[in-house]
Amino acid sequence: MSFKRLNTEKTNTLRNGIVIPALPLALNANRKMDERRQRALIRYYLDAGAGGLAVAVHTTQFEIRLPEVGLFQPILELAKEEHDRFVKKTKKPIVMISGVIGQTGQAEKEANVSAKLGYDAVLLSLSALKGSTNSELLRHCRFIAEIMPVIGFYLQPAVGGRKLDVDFWREFARIDNVVAIKMAPFNRYQTIDVVRGVIESGRANEVILYTGNDDNILIDLLTEFKISDGKEMVSKRISGGLLGHWAVWTKKAVELIDLVHKQEKDPDLRLMLTLAAQITDSNAAFFDSANNFQGCITGIHEVLRRQGLLEGTWTLNRNEMLSPGQKEEIDRVYKAYPHLNDDFFVAENLDRWLK
Repeated sequence: MSFKRLNTEKTNTLRNGIVIPALPLALNANRKMDERRQRALIRYYLDAGAGGLAVAVHTTQFEIRLPEVGLFQPILELAKEEHDRFVKKTKKPIVMISGVIGQTGQAEKEANVSAKLGYDAVLLSLSALKGSTNSELLRHCRFIAEIMPVIGFYLQPAVGGRKLDVDFWREFARIDNVVAIKMAPFNRYQTIDVVRGVIESGRANEVILYTGNDDNILIDLLTEFKISDGKEMVSKRISGGLLGHWAVWTKKAVELIDLVHKQEKDPDLRLMLTLAAQITDSNAAFFDSANNFQGCITGIHEVLRRQGLLEGTWTLNRNEMLSPGQKEEIDRVYKAYPHLNDDFFVAENLDRWLK
């Protein structure tokens, strides 16, 4: 097998802390990919200042892999085309991440496709290995890391994830070619398990942490963890975010990352804690926390529909739709926190993105 590494420029980009939206799938009323709007979405994220893009992940809908749908490779190709066009024009490094799921055979195929298309790393989901031991999980991860740089993924059980203990994360972080971990258990105890595992692995300086805790974005970004590695206390920060929440209002997410970086030395904690609660409240509406996240994808689609980026909220799964009361909750947070949306930026550029 070939052994692809993440180059120094992209590694530094990840380490410095960037906004990485999880790409939604743009569909038309016939539930077929709307290529024009799909491209517009990607152009929006890149022009908004995102430093990376995660494709074929949960927000993109896992059903893209079904034989009757067949959109896994097409969506990766389309996103890479838009990436290449943007980078050719701007020379800005963009970290392209492909979601990889399934048992080892499927994950191997998806990692190979991602490598062939020029992606930088894979976000490796372990949801399909729910009954596996730590040893079995680690064997799977090492195998994929022989193909592509790996970003670990701690996904909350409510949307298909499984619990992973500190022992797993300690050994996972020791795998050569593991470059980062996205933490999205939506659980403070389990988030600390990941941080502790990375610190105890001895690779705290190499493995980069990203928040996927859409319910706790800003607190994660502000926190400096100090945990013993067995010999001394080690400090570790979460560099940036790879988030479904950042698939909407992305321009404001980029401004938020910039604000965090500016406030690292002398933060206005009262201001930041207030802002953190407002962001979490908005996420509750978008992700449908009231209904155990059943409308998390359609909630994102609804915001993008209001902005004109999507035509509707359709998903590949016809049973997925906005939950009762979710639209009203989105109305509420739009009204309550107008400073969090980027509607003006989208309106200013939408026609250009849709060309």
